Amino acid sequence: MRDKLIKILADGRFHSGEKLGEQLGVSRTAVWKHLRKLESMGLSLERVRGTGYKIAAGTELLAVAVIEQQLMPATRRALKSIALFTSLESTNTYARQHASEQPSHGLLVLAEHQSAGRGRRGKRWVSPFGSHLAMSLVWEFEARPHALEGLSLAVGVAIKRALATYGVAGVQLKWPNDIYFDGKKMAGILLEMVVDPMGHSSVIIGVGINFQLCELQAQSIDQAWTDVASHLAADGSRNTLCAAIIDNLVDVLSAFVADGFAPYQQEWKDADAWHGKRCTLSTARDSTTGTALGVDERGALILQLDDGRESRFMGGELSLRLAP
Repeated sequence: MRDKLIKILADGRFHSGEKLGEQLGVSRTAVWKHLRKLESMGLSLERVRGTGYKIAAGTELLAVAVIEQQLMPATRRALKSIALFTSLESTNTYARQHASEQPSHGLLVLAEHQSAGRGRRGKRWVSPFGSHLAMSLVWEFEARPHALEGLSLAVGVAIKRALATYGVAGVQLKWPNDIYFDGKKMAGILLEMVVDPMGHSSVIIGVGINFQLCELQAQSIDQAWTDVASHLAADGSRNTLCAAIIDNLVDVLSAFVADGFAPYQQEWKDADAWHGKRCTLSTARDSTTGTALGVDERGALILQLDDGRESRFMGGELSLRLAP
């Protein structure tokens, strides 16, 4: 019922409660309850008494067929399938559960809305309906976890490349998994790994991108943010951006198996948002402050300490912030 209602409203025109009820076979009261539920998911609706309801400024729903038409042939061959949901708790949670139950290499999970989207270190990722891109890709590696060092940074390079081809140039990368524009967060990456007894590693690669958020939708975001639409010369298509991200992800992941992070090191360093800035790296127990000098060939962060020594740090539960 909810999905049918969304598809009707997606044309951007007004629809009366009576007509919606007739099309859906329910009462006007039931229609109203479903509309309230959609608003709670972050969908922005307009109401005009005597006219009806519409999605504010219309919306472009994600469509698997539209996305697949824009993918490179090699990408289509590499993907197992694309699963698209109106709403999920988390695309990463769904993909991880699926991968734990059956072979899932190449499974891509998309959702218009996440009720409990996740970022690193247990943080919440705000995912209002139709205003972002939330995706998770399952990729299997015949390698131990240590051979996948720098993978989150390589994924960041893939996202940067996709945004550049889409028309958003000047994107910056923040160690270890954030995408910034002009000092504001535009996207985030969450990698989760499952290792079987034979040493094979399944990686759940989660990507969340702010596409077109309004201030009301972003009220719960606790840091400076921006979205893709704010940096486009004209209206953009979420389906087109989604296809560009998938193409670049598959390209980078396919090469990473053989080459690791080293081929992407310089490209990452050229886009380093905090190169040369004084930063503090924190764990649950302590913190280290120094000047960020980029990353090494493994993807480790290089900090120059106050005494001139250089220290290197690898992922895990680390938090990097600009020092006061």
